[in-house]
Amino acid sequence: MAQIPAGRLMGVTTVDQGPSRDALLDALRGVIDPELGDNIVDLGMVRSVDAHADGRVEVEIALTIAACPLRGQIQDDVTTRLGALPGVTSVDMRTGSMNAEEKSALMSRARLKAQEDKAVTVDFPVTARVLAIASGKGGVGKSSVTVNLAVALARLGFVVGLIDADISGFSIPRMIGLDGRLRGDDDRKMLPMEQKVGEGLLKVVSKGFLADEEKALMWRGLIHHRALQQFLEDVTWGDLDYRLIDMPPGTGDVPMGLARMLPRAEVLVVTTPPIAAQKIAGRAADMFRRAHVRVAGVVENMTAFECEHGELYALFGEGGGDRLAAEIGVPVVGRIPLHPAMVGSGDEGKPVAYGDDGPLAQAFTQLAARVARDIAPVVDAASCTARLIDDIERRLGEA
Repeated sequence: MAQIPAGRLMGVTTVDQGPSRDALLDALRGVIDPELGDNIVDLGMVRSVDAHADGRVEVEIALTIAACPLRGQIQDDVTTRLGALPGVTSVDMRTGSMNAEEKSALMSRARLKAQEDKAVTVDFPVTARVLAIASGKGGVGKSSVTVNLAVALARLGFVVGLIDADISGFSIPRMIGLDGRLRGDDDRKMLPMEQKVGEGLLKVVSKGFLADEEKALMWRGLIHHRALQQFLEDVTWGDLDYRLIDMPPGTGDVPMGLARMLPRAEVLVVTTPPIAAQKIAGRAADMFRRAHVRVAGVVENMTAFECEHGELYALFGEGGGDRLAAEIGVPVVGRIPLHPAMVGSGDEGKPVAYGDDGPLAQAFTQLAARVARDIAPVVDAASCTARLIDDIERRLGEA
């Protein structure tokens, strides 16, 4: 991508008969800076965008620093969102570094949004990537995907925090093979349950470590919301590279609360191949986007079953992940095959991602590698907007 000189933000224009100005802006508002939790248009990062009659779109983006490690991620999101517009044949994105005036405006916008969102105070580093694993409905295997992705990331050497945010429908303790009760530290905060995985580490919090598995939690939505807030504020997490959140299905109080409390969260949407599941998952993606939370990608679960003779059987249909990804303008990050081993592994508390062999273990290893390399790489604390976040949070603490 060619570099552009720093300068004042320019207006957004269209040329000839390309997509309209509103269409270009709406598409770019779907690109969220994952560290600042806001879209690149309102953050003032879009210097110009031009649409041409032959389908070419040219866009200039101002980054906080030229060597921003999120540059590739933002480029992919911009290209995907603009490329999904009708009539667009190619996207040429150029980047440059913000000048002092632009950085000041960006920080003012980010600080104002943080005050409006009233984000909770959490005990984990600003460089940790927060991934909510969400779906529009139950039964798509969201918890299985969350647990095995967490294990696969830990096997790559990362420290992974795992929150079971399905407060009344908790399942993580059984699926991951942990039991016992959460303990407190000297500051009267909860300590997560820990499990060593290869060179990495899992830190897990669930209502299942505080309640009996057989008894129903008959709580209303506001109590669920408060329980999630406690898992964010009242837990001593320590060092983390990733925090994965197993969301309850739907678009209710807990998912909406997460968007407010953790504006830097990003979302992986889980769907299965049928059109019905895809459409419902699309509503979950729409909810998070309206809350300015970055939708990072789609995971298709329960894809074709491969028998021992190598025959593939699409028992639940085909194409749900691809259709959803095209509809919301994000990549398909992983495809998890339908396999009977998934059920047994969850019941026994032995996630398939612990192993190296078999299609399920390989699929989760590939998913974790894609997340760590392309979708949500852990950035250096001294680079990019991480330093701006530190400053914003310090100022909010002084206010």
